[in-house]
Amino acid sequence: MKGWILYRANEAEIKPEMYEIGRFQERARELNIELRVIRPEQIDLVVTREDRKSILLDGEPVDLPDFVLPRMGAGTTYFALAVIRHLERLGVPTFNSAHNIETVKDKLFTQQILAENNIPVPRTMLVKFPIDERLVEKHIGYPAVIKTLSGSQGKGVFLAQDRKSCSDLFQLIEVTNSKVNMIIQEFIKTSYGRDLRVFTIGGRAVACMERYTDGEAFKANYSSGGMVREYPMTPEIEWLAVEASRILGLEIAGVDLLFDEGHFKICEVNSSPGFDGLEKACTVDIAREVFHYLQIRLGMFPEQRSGESVVQ
Repeated sequence: MKGWILYRANEAEIKPEMYEIGRFQERARELNIELRVIRPEQIDLVVTREDRKSILLDGEPVDLPDFVLPRMGAGTTYFALAVIRHLERLGVPTFNSAHNIETVKDKLFTQQILAENNIPVPRTMLVKFPIDERLVEKHIGYPAVIKTLSGSQGKGVFLAQDRKSCSDLFQLIEVTNSKVNMIIQEFIKTSYGRDLRVFTIGGRAVACMERYTDGEAFKANYSSGGMVREYPMTPEIEWLAVEASRILGLEIAGVDLLFDEGHFKICEVNSSPGFDGLEKACTVDIAREVFHYLQIRLGMFPEQRSGESVVQ
C-alpha cells in the first residue's frame, strides 16, 4: 500500500512541530504503508492521452500511489488543487477531494450550504466596501465576529465589541486591501473563549474535545495557546458533526461547534484538521484511525511486520 501526503513541506523539510505529519509517518511505518510527503510544487502535470504517464515528480515519471492525503487545508493553492484534480482523474483516490477542499476553504460558501440543509449556523454577512454599519447593526449586532473568507488556526478572526471598533477595523482593512474578502458573523455569547472540535472519519465521529481559554481570550484554538480537554460525545454533537461532514462531502473532517444556550451551532468545517490537541485530550490515535479507514475503504490490508499476524 503506497500513499502520498501533499503538504507545504517535503520529507526533507519536515520539522518536529509539524505534529500531524510525523504521526502519519510513524503509523505508516508500523502498518507497512509506504508513505511519501510531497510538496505540490515538486509535481509537473502533462495533459496527455497517455494518462498514467502524465505525472512527473521532480522531473521524472513516477508510479502513482494507491491514495493521496492532501494536508494543506485552507492554504491549498490553485496549483495544489490542479494536482489533486489530475490525480483524481487518473483514478487515484484522494481524501478529501479537490472539489470538497475548495468548497470548505470558502467559509461563506460553507455556511450557505449548511444553512440550505437546515444545519444551525451563526448569522453571517459578506462584507462589501464601503461598509453599511446600519445593516451590520440590524442583522448581526454587536459584538460581531469578523473573519477572512479563508483561514485556519484562528488566524484572520477578530472580535469587534461595538460599532466604533467595527468601523475602525474595517477602515484599516479598506485602506490596506479593499479587495480582501471578509465576512461578519453573529457573536455567540455562551461560546466566548471556548468551542468544540469533533473529528470525523468516514461518516463516524471518532473524538470530541473542548477548547477553552482562561476566560479573557476570545479565541480558544489550541495552536494559539488554548487549553483542551475531552468532551462527552452527545447524540446532538455526533449528529451535527457527521451530518455536516456528509453534506460537505468530507471523508475526513474537523467540525467546530459553538455553544449556543444548551445547544450548538457549526462555526467552521476543516478539510485537513490538526489533531495534536485532540490526541492529548482524548484516548484516540487519529493517524491509525485514518489509515484503518483507508484500508477498509480501498480494500487493501498491508502485511504486518515479521512476528505479527498477517491481516488478509
